[in-house]
Amino acid sequence: MAELLFHPVFFNSLAFVLGLCLGSFYNVCVHRYLVGQSVVRPGSHCPACGHVLSWWENIPVLSYVLLGAKCHSCKGKIHWRYPAVELLSGILALLFAIKFGPTAQWLTYMVFLGIFLVASFIDLDSFILPDILTYPAAILAMSTPLFLPVDWFETVLGGLCGAGIFLVLQQGYLRLRGIDALGTGDIKLMLSLGALVGLSLLPLMILLSALTALLVAVVYLRRPEGQGMRTAVPFGPFLCLGAVLTLLWGDRILNWIFLF
Repeated sequence: MAELLFHPVFFNSLAFVLGLCLGSFYNVCVHRYLVGQSVVRPGSHCPACGHVLSWWENIPVLSYVLLGAKCHSCKGKIHWRYPAVELLSGILALLFAIKFGPTAQWLTYMVFLGIFLVASFIDLDSFILPDILTYPAAILAMSTPLFLPVDWFETVLGGLCGAGIFLVLQQGYLRLRGIDALGTGDIKLMLSLGALVGLSLLPLMILLSALTALLVAVVYLRRPEGQGMRTAVPFGPFLCLGAVLTLLWGDRILNWIFLF
């Protein structure tokens, strides 16, 4: 049984399915934070009509497809966020399983992936990165050298420098332009993200975050509804994306950059 569990194909498949299921829970966390409900009660239900979901209406991604993106009871439209979070959670769990295998690193990163997914989608909807997520993430990230083969120096300085850089940027822009362009939540988030990627890869993480945010902004502004608009964009999701890309392929990306 142990050999089967640790077989790459089986473990990776299990990680993907687990990620999908966890994604369903992350959706609950996102929605109920936004509407001010408990994560525990009531049970899963349609936000529009209150219909209590049956087991077959709770299958990650598949239920969304089978139901035609509509509630079985009231026919109200199911938000695209639900399958997106589930699928993204499954894909990330799979990618980290492929890279780290059945190790303590994979388990640890699964915890952080959950926190960052929930925080990102809350930020997208409300421009808020909740303290209930950012503070525990920072404490846990700073503590990773206790149970992972990572360097204390890299971890602690990565977190402190990451948060410090964003604090300087926030205050500098505020003084020069009178605009609070970076939220305090982003600074708190950088404590955990910087600690996870480490001091050496911190510049790459920030670069990737900025580039992906810029790309999305340019694409949006080129669309008809985006032309002529000055729209605020939550940066938290892009910081999380930059950290994920760095954790998965940071060394490869650096090698590719230095080739040029």
